[in-house]
Amino acid sequence: MKKLILFALAALTLAACGNKQETNNNDNMKQELNLTQEWDKVFPLSDKVNHRKVTFETQYGLTLAADLYTPKDANGKLAAIAVSGPFGAVKEQSSGLYAMKMAEQGFVALAFDPSFTGESSGEPRRTASPDINTEDFMAAVDFLSQLENVDPERIGIIGICGWGGIALNAAAADPRIKATVASTMYDMTRISGNGYYDSDNNEEARHAAREAMGKQRLADPMAMAGGVIDSVTDDLPQFVKDYHAYYKTPRGYHVRSGNSNDGWRVIGTQAYANSRFLYYINEIRSAVLVMHGAEAHSRYFGEAAYHFMVDGKAEGYNFIGKPNPNPDNKQLLIIPGATHCDLYDGGEGNYIPWDTLADFFGKNLK
Repeated sequence: MKKLILFALAALTLAACGNKQETNNNDNMKQELNLTQEWDKVFPLSDKVNHRKVTFETQYGLTLAADLYTPKDANGKLAAIAVSGPFGAVKEQSSGLYAMKMAEQGFVALAFDPSFTGESSGEPRRTASPDINTEDFMAAVDFLSQLENVDPERIGIIGICGWGGIALNAAAADPRIKATVASTMYDMTRISGNGYYDSDNNEEARHAAREAMGKQRLADPMAMAGGVIDSVTDDLPQFVKDYHAYYKTPRGYHVRSGNSNDGWRVIGTQAYANSRFLYYINEIRSAVLVMHGAEAHSRYFGEAAYHFMVDGKAEGYNFIGKPNPNPDNKQLLIIPGATHCDLYDGGEGNYIPWDTLADFFGKNLK
């Protein structure tokens, strides 16, 4: 009997120590970030919304910085939307605009800097991972779910450009996400492994790229590349000129944006080239809107993702799945005249259909 009592006491002591260690680990996940408090976005603050800086933690132990937008004079629990992208941008650019516009429409909206980017934590800077970036979206859902003015059963996400593909991946992984918009999307795994228009979709090209990455890791793993070029000439592709017109001019330039400055670590997206993270999007049961410009060089990413999501097969996908169990809430919206970057901020033609987005989320986040 005495041995049983001693064993029970020992077990309780170990459990208490374990709980204490778990608490300490949770506390250690939280990192103090030096957040800019003045308004430094590339768009003016709407007088229809309230704004404040917030932070939240991911399950990888990283602390993300975000801007929280709420509609003025709103009451009760509201539907909420988390926004990120484009890939290589920061929340002071396109994602912040989308979040603010959704707050004008009555939603709580969160624009966040991904891990290793902007004001968020993570070293080395400007690196990426399919797993970590998907977790960024799911951690944003965690954060929104715990806000007093948010209904946790009514949360959606918006991913822009490269984060459009990540948004679809997050929606496939997390059924708490009830509605998803992928705007002017890139599939970062497809382009990293296959090149533009799948021009390098062969073993020889991928092997050469892998060899180059291996040499780069030994030569200078911290080297940066990929920022938008400082000037353009007439002979460059139109989409390069479009990127320059956004990231390198007052329209969209920001000092913390990798795309506006020196880009990403050369090896910072290496993991994307060996992944295909849209494998299960044909199993997304929740609502999805894929939105692309008719004139966008990236249009084929969105169209292929949509068709694979609905039909289980599409050009550019080497695998075949079953048709989606809930195809009726999936939509492909092609916007006439719009280029890729026009859907960053609307462009000269005000191409972003804000009312359509509000109607989509209003219908599917009831």
